[in-house]
Amino acid sequence: MKKHHSWLYRNSLSVVFLFLFIITLLAQAVTGFNVHNSELKDAGMASLSFMEYLNSGHFISATFENFESEFLQMAMYVVLTISLRQIGSSESKKIDGEEAVDRESKPSPDAPWPVRKGGWILKLYSHSLSLCFLLLFLISWAMHFYGSWQDFNIEQQMDGKAEIELSTYVFEPTFWFETFQNWQSEFLSVTSIVVLTIFLRQKGSPESKPVDTPYLETED
Repeated sequence: MKKHHSWLYRNSLSVVFLFLFIITLLAQAVTGFNVHNSELKDAGMASLSFMEYLNSGHFISATFENFESEFLQMAMYVVLTISLRQIGSSESKKIDGEEAVDRESKPSPDAPWPVRKGGWILKLYSHSLSLCFLLLFLISWAMHFYGSWQDFNIEQQMDGKAEIELSTYVFEPTFWFETFQNWQSEFLSVTSIVVLTIFLRQKGSPESKPVDTPYLETED
């Protein structure tokens, strides 16, 4: 007989991560607020209220710079795992043959609405995960760029230098340094889980192969 689980049990993974996200974002905002106001005070500039800080380049840049790299990581991971393989990794499709995710969709009463609708809607839905992550990445990149530009100009004011236009800032190494330092860490983390799951195990986790599985066996 199928067990009846509570809503919280059935959604506990997303709820816990969402809770951790909110707590850490709030902690980032509070600590960033104190750091930025300390910098402004040292420069002889007026302090910001908390709501003003949330609209500042300092907060926007720091927040979306991290979002950007995470969404880029997930978009590339979703797309590259379609055709690339890693023997022995629980994060890879099997080396030969097709899997369930490769099959052509078939309409059924329980299938998602786009599958039952068919046509271009189904075509779009078939790639909706990667497209969503790509869109989130582009939005986050734009917000990071805008926030970084604002924050850069505040630092220019602190140093008694002239502000620069948005079109000029794209050539500043500051923005690209912030960008690449986040991107490289995301690529390293993906490499780590792809390679480490070949040799290491975590009993009970779907991100790991069963404990007794041989190293170079790629799970179906």
